Amino acid sequence: MALLNIGASNRDDAFYRYKMPKMITKIEGRGNGIKTNVVNMVDVAKALGRPPSYTTKYFGCELGAQSKFDEKTGTSLVNGSHDTAKLAALLEIFIKKYVQCYGCGNPETEILISKTQMITLKCAACGYVSEVDMRDKLTTFILKNPPEKKGGKDKKSLRRAEKERLKAGETADEDMKKAKKETKKKVHESVTKTSKKKGSSDEDHSPGSQDDEDNGDDDVQWQTDTSIEAAKQRIKEQLTSATSEMVILENTDLENSKPIKKSNGKNGEVEVDNVSPKKPEQDDAEIDSNINELSALSIHDDLVLAFKNKMKKKNASTPSQLASFMQSSNGSPQEIMNAYFEALFNGAGKGFSKEVTKNKQFLSEVVQDENSQKLLLGAVEAFCNHARVEAVKEVPLVLKFLYDEEILEEEIIYEWFDKGTTDAEKKALPIWKNVKPFVEWLKNAEAESEED
Repeated sequence: MALLNIGASNRDDAFYRYKMPKMITKIEGRGNGIKTNVVNMVDVAKALGRPPSYTTKYFGCELGAQSKFDEKTGTSLVNGSHDTAKLAALLEIFIKKYVQCYGCGNPETEILISKTQMITLKCAACGYVSEVDMRDKLTTFILKNPPEKKGGKDKKSLRRAEKERLKAGETADEDMKKAKKETKKKVHESVTKTSKKKGSSDEDHSPGSQDDEDNGDDDVQWQTDTSIEAAKQRIKEQLTSATSEMVILENTDLENSKPIKKSNGKNGEVEVDNVSPKKPEQDDAEIDSNINELSALSIHDDLVLAFKNKMKKKNASTPSQLASFMQSSNGSPQEIMNAYFEALFNGAGKGFSKEVTKNKQFLSEVVQDENSQKLLLGAVEAFCNHARVEAVKEVPLVLKFLYDEEILEEEIIYEWFDKGTTDAEKKALPIWKNVKPFVEWLKNAEAESEED
């Protein structure tokens, strides 16, 4: 069955996760008794999360024709002959009015009826409450036939099952690699024994052994030393020429600040100018502090500029190429991720979440494990400290998208949020106030799935 993206604005998005089946209609009867039967109305309404009687009644209201939905048989009939394209256009209007969130456009909404008989749509993603226009004809039908309350969802269980399948696949791949290694070793040993029997020299076998060592290097995982000493060493190596000259000049001035003697012309006596003596320990500490500050700025700026230049090149700006460029860049992992994120979304304000959606591949390519997820969240936090207010407000939508695309896991998000809100220096930042509703929604969804 052909599937379509929910919402006309998402029609061309190949990665949109909310789908619905294409509407199928059939003309029945003739003359005054001719009717249009929407064959798969139950499936369409189920994908939208609305009762099929609502969509059927909406068609009747908009077309000025009688409509009927049979709950027992699931038959949806609208009097008259109507084209499928015309009904599909009306369905798009229904989705915009009664399904999509008026704030974020997410179709994951729930119809609520207040005590004052007002209809609203509550979004499960961003928490926005949309007020439906009560002048519409369908609102009367909805008030008389309120929707049933939704039960718990099993999305989490499905996602967990998918993760378990992926882990099982990775284990199988590792077993295959080990089996291949053992086979290669056995073949190499047998070849070596045969060659020794024939009296061949060790030099004849050196290329073969070298090839085996090279093949074994493919499974070696290279890691970056993140200790404080290693970070300081990398910082000093990344100093620009201008910063290095400043440090050298400062050291030279300190060495030259010695007492100066002058003759007073009286019996050869000498007067000494009041020059403050040098304090090596204090001066070294100040120099180290200046080095750290200047080098941190230069490394970040240099990395951002390098990533921007790389992105401008058409032949070297694919997600995989940028990911390999990140691995070869100098600096701590967090510094590299911060610069990469800022280069992608520099200057983003209103519409920050849409930019993240467009650049999904660039983020998913560099996030492969829990450590890289923490680095990405740290980059989001660092970006928000200097970003516009409009961009900071859209951080919950960004996190929701990254979570839905399984780039971020809920446990990593919880750990990052708890650490930021308990840190005395960080907890006053505005990002946590905006992220808090999303984290609460995430915990409630997790609790519901566990109860189910």
